[in-house]
Amino acid sequence: MIWNRIRRGWHQRQLKDSAYQYLFDPPPPDEWVSIDCETTGLDRERDHIISVGAVRIVGQRVLTSERLELLVQPDANRTPLTAESVRIHQLREADLQAHGLPADEVARRVLAFIGPRPLVGYYLEFDVAMLNRLVHPLLDIPLPQPQIEVSSLYYDLKYKQNPHAHIDLRLASLMADLGLPERKAHNPVNDAIMAALAFIKLNERLSR
Repeated sequence: MIWNRIRRGWHQRQLKDSAYQYLFDPPPPDEWVSIDCETTGLDRERDHIISVGAVRIVGQRVLTSERLELLVQPDANRTPLTAESVRIHQLREADLQAHGLPADEVARRVLAFIGPRPLVGYYLEFDVAMLNRLVHPLLDIPLPQPQIEVSSLYYDLKYKQNPHAHIDLRLASLMADLGLPERKAHNPVNDAIMAALAFIKLNERLSR
C-alpha cells in the first residue's frame, strides 16, 4: 500500500501535461469504469489496439447508456489485420479506416471517460498494458488509476468457499456460475459489461 502511494506520487510529478492532473483526483464515491480492448494480437510490444469499450459502474448499477465505444484508425506503420483477427473481432481494415479515430484522439476520449475512477476488467493487466502504449504520448506515465481484476475476485470467492476445489477462471464459466447473462464475446463493450456485472455480483458475495 505504501509503495503504491509512493509510485502514484512519483507518477503525478512526472505527468507530462498538467491538463491531466484530474486523473489523480479522488474518484467519485462508489464509481468505477469497466474497460476492454480488442487488439491485433496478444503481443504487448508489437500488436495494436483496434477498438476500446468501456462502461461506468455506479453503486450496484452498470450505466450501459453511458458507454464508450471507439474504433482506432490504422497507423501507417501497423501490420494489416490477419484473416484470423477479422474472424474473431468482425472488424475489417475498411471498417477502421471509415469509422476509426486517430490514436491520440482515442487516448484523449478514453482518459476523459475514465477520469480518476478505478478500472475494472477481466484479465485487465493486458488491456492496461495496451492502453498505456496508447496514452503514453499524452501522459509520459502509465495509467495511474487503481485496477481491479475480476478473475482475482472470483478466485478469492471460490477459494473462500472451498480451498481445495479446482477453480475455472474462464469468463463463460465465471458468468454461468454467478448466474449472469453472457453476451457475445470479442466485442469490447459486451466484454466490459460482463466484467462490470461480475464485479458487482462478486463484491456483493465477498462482503457477506
